[in-house]
Amino acid sequence: MKRIAVCPGSFDPITLGHLDIINRASTLFDKVIVLVSFNAAKKAAFTVGERVEMIYDVVKDLDNVVVDCNDGLLADYLKRTGATAIVKGLRAVSDFEYEFQMALANRKLYDGAETVFLTTTGENMFLSSSVVKQIAYFGGDISGFVPPQIHDFIKSRLLKSDDIKI
Repeated sequence: MKRIAVCPGSFDPITLGHLDIINRASTLFDKVIVLVSFNAAKKAAFTVGERVEMIYDVVKDLDNVVVDCNDGLLADYLKRTGATAIVKGLRAVSDFEYEFQMALANRKLYDGAETVFLTTTGENMFLSSSVVKQIAYFGGDISGFVPPQIHDFIKSRLLKSDDIKI
């Protein structure tokens, strides 16, 4: 039986912190699905299609990693794909409280859903898509925060963009 995990997130945009968690998950599971999820509470800077393409560009060399998107419940997606694990990265204790609630909710909706928490590396503890967007908006250097393959696209899109609310 294949061990399939889902790494869900908005990935708006994907960061080196996200990529670290994805890389590590790919060593633990037979297949990892990086899932761009729709979050009604967030106004995205990039379309779902753009986020999927950016992620694909940075994971295409990982043989057991695929990219997908979903606009429904994560528990339903797991059932449909046969995935049994949700992989979430934790930066701080504050992340744990929210992610623990989500893990319990997903388990209640689908008893085959286990959540695996991977702690971030020290250099990524502060890193989030929101931080990247704010730095890029003001023309700051984001090269240490995002994969090089998508750096220019992110920077050109976010620099003093009227679409971005910081």
